[in-house]
Amino acid sequence: MQTKILLPEDRIPKQWYNIIPDMPGPLAPVIHPGTMQPVAPDDLLPIFPMALIEQEVSSQRWIDIPEAVREIYQIWRPAPMFRAHRLEKALGTPARIYYKYEGGSPAGSHKPNSAVPQAYYNKMAGTRRIATETGAGQWGSSISLACQMFGLECTVYMVKVSYAQKPYRKSMMQLWGAEVIPSPSDRTNAGREILAKDPDSNGSLGMAISEAVEDAVTHEDTRYALGSVLNHVCLHQTIIGIEAKEQLAMVGDYPDVVIGCHGGGSNFAGIAFPFVADKANGKDVRVVAVEPASCPTLTSGVYAFDYGDTAKMAPVAKMYTLGHDFMPPGIHAGGLRYHGASPLVSQLVHAGIVDARAVPQLACFEAAVLFSRTEGIIPAPESSHAIRGAVDEALQAKEEGKEKTILFNLSGHGHVDMAAYDAYFSGELKDYDYPEESIKASLANLPKVD
Repeated sequence: MQTKILLPEDRIPKQWYNIIPDMPGPLAPVIHPGTMQPVAPDDLLPIFPMALIEQEVSSQRWIDIPEAVREIYQIWRPAPMFRAHRLEKALGTPARIYYKYEGGSPAGSHKPNSAVPQAYYNKMAGTRRIATETGAGQWGSSISLACQMFGLECTVYMVKVSYAQKPYRKSMMQLWGAEVIPSPSDRTNAGREILAKDPDSNGSLGMAISEAVEDAVTHEDTRYALGSVLNHVCLHQTIIGIEAKEQLAMVGDYPDVVIGCHGGGSNFAGIAFPFVADKANGKDVRVVAVEPASCPTLTSGVYAFDYGDTAKMAPVAKMYTLGHDFMPPGIHAGGLRYHGASPLVSQLVHAGIVDARAVPQLACFEAAVLFSRTEGIIPAPESSHAIRGAVDEALQAKEEGKEKTILFNLSGHGHVDMAAYDAYFSGELKDYDYPEESIKASLANLPKVD
């Protein structure tokens, strides 16, 4: 009845897993937003260092993790895996529930798994400053930490609604030396245009991306960093699933279902992609992405080419999207409020290899409270979507009287999200209706790609 499954430091993976060689068919091209032609590596140099561009398109299945990155990973990796005995008992389920816990990093989430290598490769390329965006603040705090470790300056455009909802995330970024700007702002042309149309705009990840990309391309010493969606970010996060497979093997188990919350796709890809590889090799494992019902990109979006940002400065990619103009409601899971999705995850969903489901906010907080009261860890609102998915799977196993092994990624803790829990307990938190009309209007503006 082991509860904590630990790997020693010398078992930190030495390579990331690249899913591109195992994808179902070729990847769709990435389109330049100006020419509407496929991008060449040189087109991306004003945004990313060449090492990350190479990882974005690499056909190598395994990519070495630099030793300088592994040394920093040692601060929190290998991350622990837990058997959720108390949650199983509370649910009365025959299912075995495991969770991979990424909240032990200094920033409190999985995000440093990619922030550290991105800062490293930028440092090696001579970058002086990184410009980025953040929703809930987990990515912003992670890249601030990573920049501090490698001596880089950092500017973070934080979605305005989250800037107000999560002041302590802003404080964390400032503690690690970053400048934090509520987005949309008057610092960029993109921000000024948005504010001219809507001075009270709550902001969105698409808007914040526009500001950060503009900042990067207009300053020669600055590059852009993204915390989700892109292939190289998903690559870095696979360290989660690689460790998880080894930990489950230590206790002689293997999942029937693997679950992660989904916004842009980083933590989901991290836990899921190494198991998708097993699935491609004949393993019988279901992989489920759980997203907010109020921002249902994978379940209600369309699979089409779209801009990655609101101002149409980021490349155009084929993905599930609600439209780059979509303004999601101000739910507390700020990290899941993105109009698009990882092209890799999108292709897997479109091919039927990954399942997706959408869940409402209150049901997620209900599951988060149950998890806190049984397992003791306070989850981030984003992670509560994965918990909801795991609880529902366990209850189904109970109803069917079947044993089942469930693995989910607890992508971060909620210690700086207590305002959300206060709102839940006071009855102020509400579910948002599926915004069908606003999504329909946004989808009317998708770019035309031949």
